[in-house]
Amino acid sequence: MRKSKKTLAKGVEAQILNTLYQLVADLKTPKEAKLFLEEILTPTELIIFAKRLATACYLVDGTTYQKIKEILGLSSATIAGIEQNLKKSAGFALALKKIEAERWASAWAQKIERIFKKK
Repeated sequence: MRKSKKTLAKGVEAQILNTLYQLVADLKTPKEAKLFLEEILTPTELIIFAKRLATACYLVDGTTYQKIKEILGLSSATIAGIEQNLKKSAGFALALKKIEAERWASAWAQKIERIFKKK
């Protein structure tokens, strides 16, 4: 879908964006998020969104530009743009903090599961 050349009235734009933000905040499960995102975004938009987030994760993990290019098929310019956003973006920081917390919880859950399987 292309961006319309017609602009929205400021009040309307703020209202519809706030509705979207609240809806995203209210999604409770990955299944709900998948259902919503797959219906509101085109497959291409969804992959672009996922690649941007994956790039941020790889950069924070210390992955080289070359490796990210190989894995995700992105240009150095795209990776650099995401890296610049990472440095100044509270949104990326928040998302990455949540991803790291999930990784930590998953790792500990696996460790605990292994402990109880041994008994």
